[in-house]
Amino acid sequence: MKKNNLFSGIILVGIGCYLLLQQLGIPVFTNFYSWQTLVILVGIAFLVQASVENNPSSILPGVILVGFGLHFHGINQLSFWPKQPGTLLFIVGLGMLFTYLKTKNGLFHSIVLLFVSLLFLNYGRFLSWLGFLEGSFSFILDYWPLLLVGIGFYLLFIKKK
Repeated sequence: MKKNNLFSGIILVGIGCYLLLQQLGIPVFTNFYSWQTLVILVGIAFLVQASVENNPSSILPGVILVGFGLHFHGINQLSFWPKQPGTLLFIVGLGMLFTYLKTKNGLFHSIVLLFVSLLFLNYGRFLSWLGFLEGSFSFILDYWPLLLVGIGFYLLFIKKK
């Protein structure tokens, strides 16, 4: 019962403050009257619950919600903010890494996801780095994602613990 009270209390306080600021129309906060802010508030509630009640299962959804909310605020407010889908994968990878730090479980998965997200975020640089393979190995530049598919199938079907 205590867990529900903490989470619900944080949600109600956060949404109440959000609506009060919106009602007062304070000009400093006009950019924050959006659904992204509500997503951040719910994420903060998960992170507070994870911290106060030592509940590591709330870390991942908290980091994902706060990260996604900040990401979509960044896309709307900041011209330099990355718009690639790798950013969302990076946020999920960070959430998994933070969960690992608390539970000591899932390090490999978080590192793989972070690596793939960084690959997506730096796709152009990665392809230019592979540019030295042009010529007789140009098919590698077109079909390198098959390597990821192959590794995934290996992990799913061949490697059994």
